[in-house]
Amino acid sequence: MSEAAATAGEDTTRSAGFGRLFRNGTLVTGLAILGVMVFVAVFADLIAPHDAFRANPIARYLPPLSPGYLLGTDELGRDILSRLIYGTRLALLVAVVPTVIALVIGGAVGLFAGYAGGVWDSIVMRIFDVMFAFPGILLALGISAALGPGLSSMIIAMIVVTIPAFGRIVRGVVLGVKEELYVEAATALGYGHLRIALRHVLPNVLAPVLIYGTLQTGRNVILAASLSFLGLGPQPPTPDWGQMLGGGRMALATAAHVATIPGIAIALLAIGFNLLGDAARDLLDPRMKRDRD
Repeated sequence: MSEAAATAGEDTTRSAGFGRLFRNGTLVTGLAILGVMVFVAVFADLIAPHDAFRANPIARYLPPLSPGYLLGTDELGRDILSRLIYGTRLALLVAVVPTVIALVIGGAVGLFAGYAGGVWDSIVMRIFDVMFAFPGILLALGISAALGPGLSSMIIAMIVVTIPAFGRIVRGVVLGVKEELYVEAATALGYGHLRIALRHVLPNVLAPVLIYGTLQTGRNVILAASLSFLGLGPQPPTPDWGQMLGGGRMALATAAHVATIPGIAIALLAIGFNLLGDAARDLLDPRMKRDRD
């Protein structure tokens, strides 16, 4: 086969792969939702029609489609659309950052526990068991309350709550992978444990961890909103969706839009990450690939 023919074959295969990706409706929908959210967060200063912090007591609880206020105003007369736009930055931050940090820490602990085995594995698993004994939201509430309300406290609580899940997933995969023949061959060749763990075991862990990480990011959107709703997240006047939801709960009977609009935004962002996670599972999970074939 000539070089030109081989190159043409590779291009055809690559084009077919991209076509298969864009035919995945779940992936396209998830990327579209998250793409809009990221765009809004990056260009919030240009998109927001009003100052998100400026109160106007005369314009309290204006309904949506009021002159100058597309989504109405809140209990202090602040523009809901502007606060929603600026709140997108914080929503993405508290969803992604705790997930990434927990993935790194939990993945490292799980990799060490699964590969080392023995007493170290038992100690790590017992610690995780104790943490799993508490519902995640209750553990996060306790940590946030102990550290005091604030963005940093909320992020720390979310990281601590999320670490055990990543650790268990990585540890379970490592226990199976380290029994494979290529790992035994690397050991027989005298390779060091660190090299084997990083070069032969870790690559097999990435797919399930990425899938779970994307799904966990969607859960973190809800968890962060719950903590903010209870007053344990960023404090006023910071534009935060959970805080906006909590501020509007007292006026549900007379101005339901104050709580409904940020609630819809929270749900939409969580759905976007969940759709992306489902698509990642379809694309990266070997069992799903076999089912499609």
